[in-house]
Amino acid sequence: MEEDTTESESVALMVAASPTTPKTVVVKEEDAHHPYAFHVSGPRNVASPNWRDLINSSWKDPNYKRTVMACFIQAAYLLELDRQESRNEQNALAPKWWIPFKYKLSQTLIDERDGSIFGAILEWDRAAAMADLVVIRPSGAPKAVLALRGTILKSLTMRRDIEDDLRFLAWESLKGSVRFNVALEALQSVAKRYGSSNVCVVGHSLGAGFALQVGKALAKEGLFVDAHLFNPPSISLAMSLRNIGEKAGFAWRRLMSMAYGNEGEIAPPPTAAAANVSSSGFRSWVPSFYGQNNQKPSVDLRKWVPHLYVNDSDYICCHYTDQDGVTEKRDVSNKENNSPLAAKLFVMSKGKQKFQEAHGLEQWWSDNLELQSAIHSSRLISQQLKSLYSIKQ
Repeated sequence: MEEDTTESESVALMVAASPTTPKTVVVKEEDAHHPYAFHVSGPRNVASPNWRDLINSSWKDPNYKRTVMACFIQAAYLLELDRQESRNEQNALAPKWWIPFKYKLSQTLIDERDGSIFGAILEWDRAAAMADLVVIRPSGAPKAVLALRGTILKSLTMRRDIEDDLRFLAWESLKGSVRFNVALEALQSVAKRYGSSNVCVVGHSLGAGFALQVGKALAKEGLFVDAHLFNPPSISLAMSLRNIGEKAGFAWRRLMSMAYGNEGEIAPPPTAAAANVSSSGFRSWVPSFYGQNNQKPSVDLRKWVPHLYVNDSDYICCHYTDQDGVTEKRDVSNKENNSPLAAKLFVMSKGKQKFQEAHGLEQWWSDNLELQSAIHSSRLISQQLKSLYSIKQ
């Protein structure tokens, strides 16, 4: 969950011409050749929208859409780096990652704990599009995108970022973070303003964790936004404890069946202490401990199918590809609502890679990217989408 930067040492004078009055500004060479400048590390084969998009929209191409969404997340990272490194409007890095696609910044999401920028809302820039003869928004292009960054390992924001990383690792819930409420309110606002079908939520690493959970919260309200999650975290102690509880419960039922069973019936535990070890007791304790409840959602969450982009060499997100436990126990009286929830899973497989490369964001707009894709309903995906805490307690 890392996004960092390096700096060069020399300074140069550059001339920048505005649309009205030319002016001379001092720009550091480290900014002109910064490794995260759009012209240095951005995508090479992605064109800006033009009048041809009125006939055949580039946004209908899933590769184009994935690339642009990843660029918007990079912009969220760079908004915070621009803030930390005191860049101004003339030399800021972030705008170059949304301007080519005819979007504009409408809101930054601020963490009140340290003042850091952890996300942004980008909206379709009609004026900029009209200037390039794009008179209407291309089909498939969202009106608004909520982009959420991951962890930045720099002193000004590292403490709060890692605090939320550990929150997910320990509790499998980001609800307790101030960022959750800010992100959810922002997503609710644009979804109600433009319609949920015209809104996307995207995130990388920790930001993907937030995007998953605020998207799920909105889905419970019947608002299904498009979601694109890059390297979403799949490891949590909470999930491990629930898996242990389920295995312990299964072992207990087998034991009771062997000891007391009558034609497959399981006798109740002989003592209260033993009852606390049972699967039902453990499963009812764990959700309440982690801020969850057993209420069934009033909305059919199977209508919400997020896009997950994972690298099988990234140990943070690779567990989403695990096929174990796809078949889940269902309630016979309500089979439809208990069917496994699914996601559109896109897997990059390049063999053994270093973690920094496998978990990086840049891979998702690289040239000649080959992905395996499918509708996936593994046990982990179903758990993440089904057993997240309920917003309405």
